[in-house]
Amino acid sequence: MIVMLWQRVERLLLTIWVGALWSIGFLAVPALFSILSDRALAGSIAGVLFELVGYVGLVCGILLWFGNWFLKDARSLSSRWRKVILLMLMLVALGQFVLHPMVSELRAAGLVQGSEAAAHFAKLHGLASLVYLVVSLLGLGLVWFYQPFPGTRNTSSLP
Repeated sequence: MIVMLWQRVERLLLTIWVGALWSIGFLAVPALFSILSDRALAGSIAGVLFELVGYVGLVCGILLWFGNWFLKDARSLSSRWRKVILLMLMLVALGQFVLHPMVSELRAAGLVQGSEAAAHFAKLHGLASLVYLVVSLLGLGLVWFYQPFPGTRNTSSLP
């Protein structure tokens, strides 16, 4: 009973996390930049959205990792599943607590095109974008290869 409940919670957490990553990063933010003529405003709004997605990822990832750890079912002991979740969590934490504050600090200080600060901003922004892409692709892999717990009925099709 608990395993089947956890299976549904796990699927929900994974859907929320990965859905938020893809919805914000690949739909909402590009739309912001195409609709708003003020790129600084679009960037500020995007920064807030990415920060929110980061916190969603941290909460969902921690719950997924510890939920599997506490249940100690066959798949939770699979190094692949837990390592991917842990890697995603570490990358989200890097983005959230290291890269995002550094990018925000540079943006708040004001950027002059061609300056050293602008070049540093571009490098950090590129790194943050790469980290976000890697987390998004890892999450997509988890969703794509998601398998129900061994020994339980497949609940992928609703009755």
